[in-house]
Amino acid sequence: MSAAVLDSILRIVVAMLAGIALGLNRDLRGKPTGVRTLGLVAMSSALITVATLNYMRSNGGMFDNHPDALSRVVQGVLTGIGFIGAGVILRGGDKVRTRGLTTAASVWTTAIVGIVCGFGDWILVAVSVVLMLVLLIFGGAFERFVRVSIAHQTRDTPPAPP
Repeated sequence: MSAAVLDSILRIVVAMLAGIALGLNRDLRGKPTGVRTLGLVAMSSALITVATLNYMRSNGGMFDNHPDALSRVVQGVLTGIGFIGAGVILRGGDKVRTRGLTTAASVWTTAIVGIVCGFGDWILVAVSVVLMLVLLIFGGAFERFVRVSIAHQTRDTPPAPP
């Protein structure tokens, strides 16, 4: 196998592993997306990015003729993934609380992580996955701390008007 093929495979595998790590957090929290969903989202985002890059490279400088082609692929992924994210957002029966926004944001961000894996920008991948995990793991506790300590609210009390 050539170095280019191994590099493409590495990008797709790392994307899938990043999605799995992010999905594990959602699974452990009992959310509607998890290891398989976010693993697939990241892997497929990397796959389309790598495939587009490879196609453009193998067809003699398509970047020169169509410099915005890759941008359209990225835009299409991000638009399409919004539909999956919208599917996990639910309104409560009281129509005051919306549920699933963090999970929807996780799906969207995981797609972006997959795209970045497709580009092979490993530092951005590592930093973004770590930051995302820190936010997902500790963000809820921080929100509760702020709500209880500063605003003197609980999750059941609506936020004070601005």
